[in-house]
Amino acid sequence: MITLSSLSENNLQEILSKKNTEPTWVSSSRKDIMSKFSGLPSEVSPLYSKYTGLTVLRPENIFFSNEENISISKDLEIRLKEIKSSPSVLLIGSTAVHIFNPPELAKKGLIICTIEEAMVKHADLVKKYFEETSTNHEDRFLILGSSAFQSGFFIYIPKNLIIEDPIRVVYSLKDDCTSSICRNIVVSEEGSKATIVQELYSSSSLISTSSNKNKLGLDATGTSDKIDTKEKNQQGYFEFLECDIKPTAELEFITLQAMNLDTLCISNRKAFVEKDAKMSWYSGMFGARLCRFKTDSIMNGSGAQSEDVQIVFGTNNQMFDISSNLDHVGFSTRGKVLVKSIVKDTAKSLFKGMIKIRKNAQTSEAYLAGHAILLNKGAQADAIPGLEIETNEVKATHSASVSQIDEEQIFYLMCKGLDREGAKREIINGFVEPLSRKMGPFIRAWISYLFENKWTGKPLLLKGDEVMEQILEVEKSRYKETADIFEKHYKYR
Repeated sequence: MITLSSLSENNLQEILSKKNTEPTWVSSSRKDIMSKFSGLPSEVSPLYSKYTGLTVLRPENIFFSNEENISISKDLEIRLKEIKSSPSVLLIGSTAVHIFNPPELAKKGLIICTIEEAMVKHADLVKKYFEETSTNHEDRFLILGSSAFQSGFFIYIPKNLIIEDPIRVVYSLKDDCTSSICRNIVVSEEGSKATIVQELYSSSSLISTSSNKNKLGLDATGTSDKIDTKEKNQQGYFEFLECDIKPTAELEFITLQAMNLDTLCISNRKAFVEKDAKMSWYSGMFGARLCRFKTDSIMNGSGAQSEDVQIVFGTNNQMFDISSNLDHVGFSTRGKVLVKSIVKDTAKSLFKGMIKIRKNAQTSEAYLAGHAILLNKGAQADAIPGLEIETNEVKATHSASVSQIDEEQIFYLMCKGLDREGAKREIINGFVEPLSRKMGPFIRAWISYLFENKWTGKPLLLKGDEVMEQILEVEKSRYKETADIFEKHYKYR
């Protein structure tokens, strides 16, 4: 059992699977990258440090284990039945419980496997990502996901393959209170098109019991540096996701984060988009005590496009720390970020974003927007957008706003027969509706379902029940936004 505070290049092996048989080049890469872990900051910019939610993270109480004993909850069993006939992966902790790659797609070259299998069987496809990351030293959590990963998935979409059904990736932390580190890689080859849906869950309970103490290796008194109470333990999910989008390829990556409110969820996501390719990030953030997602879209090729659309709903004492950066490297690239947050009780939301337009990125267009609505006086939200423009003949705009919910609107809707809670919900629906228009009907339905469950206090888990079917039927009748947002913003000359 190793804590995050004691993790180093010298004890990495103690958190890896006992069956670990990875190549020597992986082990060497791990140690080389991990050696830089302690010397890097958690926040790169001093400006962000003032607002960060990482103050709730206690590294000495984050525990990692190499034990592979797992149990599947009834909810996950139901979820497995619903996804197992489509391209899918179910991971619990560091164990792959289920992987299904339809034979007809496997024959065409689609690869769906664990990162451990990829390092052995598909080294020619993944080796360069380990070598390139060794020179990327941004912050300690990127280093953590690059070097100390215990599990993860690898998805390879071959040239010109168009996959109609989404590839489902369901991940859950184990129920033994230990944390996990995942490294995930997606490669979309030239001319391919696919959608990946990632669902993030955590164990149903972190209640400390005598059985849990035994699982965590505690002595009879639960003393010393081991975990003995729920208050002392923190369970965390740490992720590094890398997407490589080759020329003319299109990839949609949808994340539905529904972890319980005791969990920490920290993710670094990067997309490298080549000539005339497109990367679309769609996210619904609902769970976790601290949810810190950092997304970097690097548009290297001319004509590359990227968009990042996120909806955040925070209640109780949750903290959402969302970063989204657009890096325009290639000529005539297009990027946009749209984030909307709804914050309730004493929850906090922080949005950080930066548009960078490099010297050779003339005629590029970028739009960055973060807006938040506060449902009561105890809630808090901040937005820090920025621009760095190194060339001319580009269009670039950023905007941000934070406001309390309008009491006059509530009063008006209550006069029409709604109660106060119903009026608030209608206002929130109107707030996020322009954003959800940009998503397809299935994404809108999934996000609406989780939003409804959270508002009413139900479990945050996708299910193909009657409520979901009703929501999906409504969303299919709606339209998808096609208006060009770049027609409205300022042009730098």
